[in-house]
Amino acid sequence: MFRRLPAEWEPQDGVLLAWPHADSDWRDHLALVEQVFVHIARAVSRFERLLIVAPVIEPVWQQLDQAGVDMQRVTLHRMGTNDTWARDFGPITVREGEAPVLFDFGFNAWGLKFAADLDNRITANLARAGAFGRSKVRIPGLVLEGGSIESDGNGTLLTTAACLLSPNRNPHLDRQGIELALSELLGVSRFLWLENGYLAGDDTDAHIDTLARFCAADTIAYIRCDDPTDEHFAALTAMEAELRAFRTAGGQPYRLVPLPWPQPCFATDGHRLPATYANFLIINGAVLVPTYGVPQDGAALATIGRLFPDREIVAIDCRPLIAQHGSLHCVTMQIPQGVLP
Repeated sequence: MFRRLPAEWEPQDGVLLAWPHADSDWRDHLALVEQVFVHIARAVSRFERLLIVAPVIEPVWQQLDQAGVDMQRVTLHRMGTNDTWARDFGPITVREGEAPVLFDFGFNAWGLKFAADLDNRITANLARAGAFGRSKVRIPGLVLEGGSIESDGNGTLLTTAACLLSPNRNPHLDRQGIELALSELLGVSRFLWLENGYLAGDDTDAHIDTLARFCAADTIAYIRCDDPTDEHFAALTAMEAELRAFRTAGGQPYRLVPLPWPQPCFATDGHRLPATYANFLIINGAVLVPTYGVPQDGAALATIGRLFPDREIVAIDCRPLIAQHGSLHCVTMQIPQGVLP
């Protein structure tokens, strides 16, 4: 059966969120981060549905209702969570023929860095609760996070060697083994591996959604550091050279669009936080773009607006999110069309 991993810009049913709560690393920033989630929910609900998991759902419902979210587009499921990074423990959906199939890949908190026992069960729990209707859910027996892969919708996968070849994810598989597995599971026919690129403060071992993103089958937006004194300069310059060497399936160079480099953001203890404009979310009719309260925010919104001229550009202040080393795309997982009942 022919399989295909859709591109993010293809039609969607909704977006999955895992609501922040006090029994997590968000406890010291909960009020601030809840407001970020409210803004995300309000923006998404203008265009499509929301599927939300939380240990306690009544306060979440009240927050959203009071914030003017279209509650007819919201479904809440009560279930325990370790954290909020739905991109990495949510289902990865492929097309098998025309039918959607949801893969429940293993999630071990980016190579056994943190607790993940509850988050790793969320997709299975949602399936048992009927959240995905009659859509098939399969467990492939492989560790894989949604933030680690980018699809052009036509069989090309963009990813990083640092993440997918991490020894704490799938130690039994080398590069060839990963390619064979993902070719079969996701219908991938071409792999574009980045050997360079990272963000200080990142826990994911260089997820691709922090570095470079497909915006069309022939277009990649990427982060470029233009400050030679910055610690990222050498690695991101090398990454840019790799992107320039990549070719489309038709043999042409990609249209490469650099995203602004935000001025550094730091935690209260002084360590640098992984602010990146590459962590945007494409939904039906809009693109949600993370901002950080820095001078480069406006240029980032304008650049992404030029990449998606037919979609509304919605700014989401994600400065609170990067305190826990993730951003907008990291806390969301799109659910492609035909999955939600």
